[in-house]
Amino acid sequence: MTDEMEDLNQTYPGAGNFTFGDSEALCNDLLALVRSGQKRATCDRLSEFDADPDARPAVGRCDIAMNWDGTPALVIRTTQVDEVAFKDVTEEMALAEGENDSLDGWRRDHEAYFTRNGGFDPNMMLLFEHFELVEDLADR
Repeated sequence: MTDEMEDLNQTYPGAGNFTFGDSEALCNDLLALVRSGQKRATCDRLSEFDADPDARPAVGRCDIAMNWDGTPALVIRTTQVDEVAFKDVTEEMALAEGENDSLDGWRRDHEAYFTRNGGFDPNMMLLFEHFELVEDLADR
């Protein structure tokens, strides 16, 4: 463990680590959206947390978003968690992700993402997390 990660684990006890997206380019784009304040939510397949329920976002907990290379990028705090079927995601939820300017665009892009990462079903349950930026680690 690096000294920086050790310090972060002391500053944010119980924080988990995760990476946005499924490619370096997408990860970088999503981190930039969080930094700009445009991205305030994210989601994943609910089943992704079956093997490790402790990895589920928890209201009030801070987690560390990593750069693609595994170095820490940001600290976020979860403010709300909802379980929702893909087909029932609202426009307000989709726009909080900051990646699209419409619900239709969000559905198109997320269908493609889920298809290339294990499969898509409009009825699949998502874990939808709202968060706030606590610390931009580029400033450390």
